[in-house]
Amino acid sequence: MLIKPNVQVRNNPSLTVVKQGDTLIINGDVFDFSVIPDGATLPAKAVACEWVNGPVERVNGELQITLLVPIPEGASEAARFPQPFTVTEDGPIALPGADEVPIQAEA
Repeated sequence: MLIKPNVQVRNNPSLTVVKQGDTLIINGDVFDFSVIPDGATLPAKAVACEWVNGPVERVNGELQITLLVPIPEGASEAARFPQPFTVTEDGPIALPGADEVPIQAEA
């Protein structure tokens, strides 16, 4: 599965994504993409999930999904400009910037 992160700065970002085969569990909601045949595209608006913000496609047998990834203000360059990445193992997906702490405003 190829994840294409589309980052957005958000206060108190909270996003958890778990992969189980061709299914993603996003913040506890289950999205089964196993029915998408090779060469097909499912538009983002057909997926009832604010975190899926691009088409879901199957290209040469591999699912490709664009996810909105919240990052804190002041996130590292790597978190602000993430590259698409492949997830082969089932389980929680480490998202760019997920372990970064928001910058606190000075008083």
